[in-house]
Amino acid sequence: MISFRELLHAEWTKFRTVRGWVTGMVAAALMMVMFALLAGLSGSQKGAPPVPIGPYGGPVTDSFYFVHQPITGDGSITVSVAALKSSVPEGPETLRPGSVPWAKAGLIVKADTKPGSPYVAIMLTGEHGVRMQDSYVNDTAGPGSAASARWLRLDRSGDVITGYASADGTNWNKVGTAQLAGSSAQVGLFVASPPAVGGGGTAGTVTTATFGNLRVQGGWAGGTWAGDQVGAESPTFAGYPANAAGSFTTADGHVTVTGAGDIAPAVRDSLPTGGHLRDLLTGTFAALIAVIVVSALFVTDEYRSAMIHLTLAASPRRSRVLMAKAIVVWVVTFVAGFAGAVLAAPLGERLARVNGVYIFPVSFWTELRVELGTAALLATASVLAVSVGAIVRHSAAAVTTVVVAIVLPYLLIAIPFVPAAVSKVVATVTPGAAFAVQQTLVPYDQVASNYTPYYGYYPLTPWAGVAVLAGYTAVSLAVAALLLHRRDA
Repeated sequence: MISFRELLHAEWTKFRTVRGWVTGMVAAALMMVMFALLAGLSGSQKGAPPVPIGPYGGPVTDSFYFVHQPITGDGSITVSVAALKSSVPEGPETLRPGSVPWAKAGLIVKADTKPGSPYVAIMLTGEHGVRMQDSYVNDTAGPGSAASARWLRLDRSGDVITGYASADGTNWNKVGTAQLAGSSAQVGLFVASPPAVGGGGTAGTVTTATFGNLRVQGGWAGGTWAGDQVGAESPTFAGYPANAAGSFTTADGHVTVTGAGDIAPAVRDSLPTGGHLRDLLTGTFAALIAVIVVSALFVTDEYRSAMIHLTLAASPRRSRVLMAKAIVVWVVTFVAGFAGAVLAAPLGERLARVNGVYIFPVSFWTELRVELGTAALLATASVLAVSVGAIVRHSAAAVTTVVVAIVLPYLLIAIPFVPAAVSKVVATVTPGAAFAVQQTLVPYDQVASNYTPYYGYYPLTPWAGVAVLAGYTAVSLAVAALLLHRRDA
């Protein structure tokens, strides 16, 4: 009986001597590169306004109505929020009262009115109480006693800004602190109204807030108030609903401000023209079919030609034969998949950037994880094809079974009008969950959005998704090994 090492070498020799199998693996890698190049060339955003970039280096949505004045040095600003009312589209030309949970109205200190500039804000929200936010990604909830707060205050001492909330304007609760460098800035009232999420899409909203008891103290007093729509031309601002516009009015000591937009990290909904790494690796779908076909044939061709009799005669311990085949296709597919991903990602990204398309940034380690994960996805799928091939002993049946098990869930995830609940279940319990390894986008609690697999947000962590596919593969290998022992060759 030959050793397992000799068996591995024999199976590797079988694989590399069949030109069609080797060609298939090379083609899988090349398809990933070709699709990445097509993705990079397919969209053009040349001449479009630049995407605002926040202090943390990522894209942001920075659009809101700002009633402001310039300030220098230290000071304090206080206001009460008497009313916060939102409207959502009822039809193409009409609005109706509605709920916008993350509508925001409050006080903000901002380095300047340029989208993406640093800021610190304290606000009353539609349904999330008092919040203090800064640098787009930082969000602090007000204390429990501030749940009914209607008074807001920002104090600045040096680079440190402290936010307070109060129910009566006398007893104040500290919400948090943040830093804003530089002595000069813009300070004032703001209103933002993010798009409403529903039905797999978003709809523009508008919010109006009524402020009272506006007081500016210290070195901030004495400026003239001006009203502006920040980020009006930003690609992350969808604009106002029909028959609505940003504005502010003053009467009887009150300031009424109407605004739309948001101050938050950008997500796929708010930057629909942006791309991310998964978009450049759509060739994984084509490569997956290629490796499934090759891997299934690696087993079923032996049954078709009756060569399996010689293979099993040389190694009576049949499970070792199955494992040797699985190891060979896993390694070969992993190498091909990794080579394809390593070439596809930077080439596609470079072409996209040349065409003016913004690509959500990722770190070197995240990109490496996606490349390794994509290779692992393809390799694990190839082993699933081997085991199914050993079970059904028929090429077409094996290929169809594995394609349906992995590719069909992928297609369901890729259809935008599939209900979010269905899409998330498919991306959790089916072998298609493995595509989670390609996710790079980050969901944010303070941003309402369509966080579904279609938009690049998976319910499982990257490697947990691969583990789901690995689980199906392990079970199918066990079944194949059992049947291989019980059945005639």
